[in-house]
Amino acid sequence: MNWHRLSIQEAFELLGTNQDGLSTSAAEIKLMQTGPNELDEGKKKSIAGMLLAQFKDVMILVLMAAAIISGIIGDVTDTIVILIIVLLNAFIGFIQEYRAEKAMQALKQMAVTQARVLRDGIVIWLPATELVPGDVVLLEAGNSVPADLRIIESINLKIEEAALTGESHAIEKNTQALDTDDISVGDKKNMAFKGTFVTYGRGKGVVIATGMQTELGRIAKMLQEEESLTPLQQRMASFGKKLSILVLFLCIVFFVAGWLRGEDIIKMVLTSISLAVAAIPEALPAVITISLALAAKRMIRFNSLIRKLPAVETLGSVTYICTDKTGTLTKNKMHVEQVFVNGQLYERDELIAHRQKEAVSLLLHAFALNNDAFEDKDKNIKGDSTEIALLEVALEHNVLPDVWPRLAEIAFDSDRKLMTTFHRYNSSIISLTKGAPDILLQRCDDIDSGAMQNQVEEMADKGHRVLGFAYRIWDDLPENPSSEFHESGLRFIGLTGIIDPPREEVFDAVSQCKTAGIVPVMITGDHPITAKTIAQRIGILSSENDIVITGQQLAAMDNESFLSKVDMIKVYARVSPDQKLQIVKALQENGHYIAMTGDGVNDAPSLKRANIGIAMGITGTDVSKEAAHMILLDDNFSTIVKAVREGRRIYDNILKFIKYLMTTNSGELWTLLLGPMLGLPVALLPIHILWINLVTDGLPAISLSFEKAEKDIMKRPPRPPQQSVFANGRGLHMIWVGLLMAVITLAAQGWAINRGLHWQTIVFNILCLSQIGHVLAIRSMRQSFFSSGMFSNKALIAAVVLAVGLQFVVTYIPFLQPIFQTEALTLKEVTIVFILSSLVFFAVEIEKAISRRGNRNY
Repeated sequence: MNWHRLSIQEAFELLGTNQDGLSTSAAEIKLMQTGPNELDEGKKKSIAGMLLAQFKDVMILVLMAAAIISGIIGDVTDTIVILIIVLLNAFIGFIQEYRAEKAMQALKQMAVTQARVLRDGIVIWLPATELVPGDVVLLEAGNSVPADLRIIESINLKIEEAALTGESHAIEKNTQALDTDDISVGDKKNMAFKGTFVTYGRGKGVVIATGMQTELGRIAKMLQEEESLTPLQQRMASFGKKLSILVLFLCIVFFVAGWLRGEDIIKMVLTSISLAVAAIPEALPAVITISLALAAKRMIRFNSLIRKLPAVETLGSVTYICTDKTGTLTKNKMHVEQVFVNGQLYERDELIAHRQKEAVSLLLHAFALNNDAFEDKDKNIKGDSTEIALLEVALEHNVLPDVWPRLAEIAFDSDRKLMTTFHRYNSSIISLTKGAPDILLQRCDDIDSGAMQNQVEEMADKGHRVLGFAYRIWDDLPENPSSEFHESGLRFIGLTGIIDPPREEVFDAVSQCKTAGIVPVMITGDHPITAKTIAQRIGILSSENDIVITGQQLAAMDNESFLSKVDMIKVYARVSPDQKLQIVKALQENGHYIAMTGDGVNDAPSLKRANIGIAMGITGTDVSKEAAHMILLDDNFSTIVKAVREGRRIYDNILKFIKYLMTTNSGELWTLLLGPMLGLPVALLPIHILWINLVTDGLPAISLSFEKAEKDIMKRPPRPPQQSVFANGRGLHMIWVGLLMAVITLAAQGWAINRGLHWQTIVFNILCLSQIGHVLAIRSMRQSFFSSGMFSNKALIAAVVLAVGLQFVVTYIPFLQPIFQTEALTLKEVTIVFILSSLVFFAVEIEKAISRRGNRNY
């Protein structure tokens, strides 16, 4: 229903009410029909359901099957170790999901508790949850709007709707019906919406929607949509499924081949489990989670609070930043930027040189005196945002608001769009009038209104909100001042251009985004001219091909034509919350990864749907913070650039330890598969493989997350979202380095068996220490270990020393030897182990030297 198009009487008839409100009995019947005026939470996930969902991953299921089989055949140690890993991962995932469910609860808390309502013609206080369509609600400054209302009385009523629409200033409300069908929430001047705030004046409204039928309710429905997976989650899910299928296939082939050769069934079951455990990187989920947590802790220093850990790596793949304008790119504070007086246009900082001129001085006095804003005892200026901006300029030039005491006034109203105040001026009375230039200029006798209107349009084209000022001298103070007489025959003083200006740091931040291959896009509920002006100033609009579009134009487009243009649209103005969500979805459909910034309730659905939602920590609502993946603690857009850099660094490091861990598993897999084919006994027991995967590999892998960023990290384009973790030669590296490890290990195994040495302990140690050499070599994608600073990552050196130390502990401590099936090695055996293990390090260093000559990353 287009309630804004209906007259007050038509709205009353449709709702079955009148000026005196509903009767108590009619309201009770309606309450039974519509239900309470509150937001539904949708289908809530149970704690048990969230916990069980953590066990759906295919890799986890394969590990659990291996644990159960190990337990059945008596290998309790492996069973316990595997189950601890599985439960730890499940617990971490559960905690993250549980926290994410709080968004709807915060939205519900925005509902007001009490409202003043007309029932049976009497004003009463009611819980807001008991409001029904047809109730007449009384509003005054300081009230929250308890439901969606059609305004039926407005006495200078202004409502702050920034949280819902993105508008930076309070909206003047009126009672007149509007002619247009499809207009945005911010343009519905005869409506008030649940969750917004009355800042000035008073009025009445008839309830037209409650609960989930309100604009706030529509946002709540959108918040219940599913979140999109991060790039790493998508890649790891795909990788996990493919790997698990491969593992099952290899285990079955291996078992059947052994059974056909007449091998012992129990032995083949144990070996198949070893194969499964070797192929699955058990430490990978834990290492990724721990490294993301460490990065999240580090990012607090950059004023970025990570609410959902996967958001850290998502930053590395972001291709678009969709940002709200008000409070994010701008200061969320109105600011006088230009003044036109004496036929001259002055920038604000130029006024100081001209303030002694009579016309300039008079204009500054008009700013201060025709103004209801005031300074409190703490020197904070309170009042309407536009009037605060005017008073700030006057105070800059030492013009005080009580310099000429106010004697009378004609209050502002939205019909005539003027305000006049009367003051003692020398021996006479001066009236100062301010208001909309198109009205004010018609009341002035001393100017060419046509030429002045051109000046107004020139200032408005720069995105300014333009106000006009005029005066008139009177012999005596009028007893009953009226607009018709006392706001005519005026003498023009000047114009002022007011705007919510960009933050200073935003200019550089937008430039850095573009250098990093990230496209910034403005999405706002504000006026298109204002949005375009800000976008041009800060560099979002920089090409002739860049498009500015309004919500009305977007609504008229079909999905196909929108998808074809979405990559060229850089500014969206006057858009509704569901259109913000539509924009994010369209960009995602075109293959982009989206970061969405915002601070209002209206941003919450798109924050949740975006690949990474970024809320403002200071000005942001609780709803936007709960829906977001990340919060900017300083509300500074430039902080996003630092966060993107950190995201790229951590994602590079994640790729390094995926390469590292998968190469380890590749080496183990080749060793287990090729050994029996060459007539050698199974080289490793399941406990050996778990030790290598979790301890010897796990500690250095975590420390890789401390590696510094590559030098070109913010000069290269975003990593393609669809790019596999095996791209750029990483998959080939995992295979050939793993095969090299297996060849070295099996050669050592055959040699040790022939000479009657401790072959299984030698194999175990060579494979472990080969991984240590490997991790030192892959610290940098291109630089040699020796040129990248051997001790620049102290955590890695410490992890390597600890891993080597632990390896010696399980080899030489007597009570651990039965558990790990190890024997103490002789000095000769240890020397052979260290020489053979170092071969992998030098082989990878040679590969990097070749790649540097070919100028490619691997």
